[in-house]
Amino acid sequence: MPVPAAPVADERAALAEFLDQQHLAFRAAVYGLTAAQSHARSTCSQIVLANLVQHVTVVQDNWLNSAEAAPEAPASRDTVGSDWDASDRTLQELLADFDATAARAQELIGRLDLDAFVPAPGAPWFAGIDGWSVRWVFFHLIQELARHAGHADIVREGIDGATQYELVAGLEGWPDTDYLTAWQPSA
Repeated sequence: MPVPAAPVADERAALAEFLDQQHLAFRAAVYGLTAAQSHARSTCSQIVLANLVQHVTVVQDNWLNSAEAAPEAPASRDTVGSDWDASDRTLQELLADFDATAARAQELIGRLDLDAFVPAPGAPWFAGIDGWSVRWVFFHLIQELARHAGHADIVREGIDGATQYELVAGLEGWPDTDYLTAWQPSA
């Protein structure tokens, strides 16, 4: 997959492509990490990549539950557990959940009525908002993933200096060029 999103011809393709692009950003951010690195703090921030992967997975699951239940409220808004503490989970477990959620999002983009009404959850930051459309939910997921993919880039670069383009190149097996060398895990 190219780093910029591919050209699209319609709204569902755009939602699917841009959401997939942000999922790729997370896969790249954790590409080749050891278990210790995935739980390491690289700055004074409390954010570690394992926790960040779990957080975006839980957030996506919650929003997807809301979109799928529309126009009713979802039965549950927490499908994985605490979204900022992945200390008892391996990166492989976290990525399996992440990938399943990403696949579910792609399936729902193709199936759900984008105009269906989704009731707002009862969080204080949604006070005064009745709800929005399924379409809005997917745009919000793209926004949420993009915001946290930026955090993941910073944390990852602090761990071993690797940056997004070289990580994507390594993850996807791109050939080296005069201006880009694919990142490879240390032996």
